[in-house]
Amino acid sequence: MTWLVVGLGNPGPEYEQSRHNIGFMVADRLIERWGGRKSDFRSKWNSEVAQLEAFGHKIHLQKPMQYMNLSGGPVQRAATFFQLEPSQIIVIHDDIDLDFGRLKVKQGGGHGGHNGLRSISGLIGPDYLRVRGGVGRPNVGGDAKGERVVGHVLGSFAKAEQRELSTFLDTLADSVDDIIRHGLVYAMNRHNGDGRSKPSS
Repeated sequence: MTWLVVGLGNPGPEYEQSRHNIGFMVADRLIERWGGRKSDFRSKWNSEVAQLEAFGHKIHLQKPMQYMNLSGGPVQRAATFFQLEPSQIIVIHDDIDLDFGRLKVKQGGGHGGHNGLRSISGLIGPDYLRVRGGVGRPNVGGDAKGERVVGHVLGSFAKAEQRELSTFLDTLADSVDDIIRHGLVYAMNRHNGDGRSKPSS
């Protein structure tokens, strides 16, 4: 089977360590986990794309290099070129509705205000697979709420979060592995629920 695995983020060094770039971080973990190197990414469709094989599957790993709200264009072009259905596309993204360190695996649904998902769903429909990495919400209210949320996702992880970030990125990468190796239902059963991954069988 062929897969397109998309890690979402914003291009540019000022965003590298931001919460919004957790998808890029996981993509960088995955390419090395699957036997490649970061230098294997090649520029294509306004994105960086690497082609690998893992678990007997052909995998196209993509990091859209346009800003988050334009992510759908590169994803649509890759999906069309490789003739993939939404069920063969996994999108890894940050999620403010989950506490930091929690994750959920799902297929389809709304965009929840996430501009990357909004862009992708607008072009290929909503039925792709998602790996949602929790980054939490800022504790704000009133008129400043929207601005504070933007600042939160574009800001760096707190010091306490940074100590746990490497383990969290590995767990997010595990969930992608599980989807590809064992299927969506297995990955959901292992990683959803209370947000802590169960031991792999």
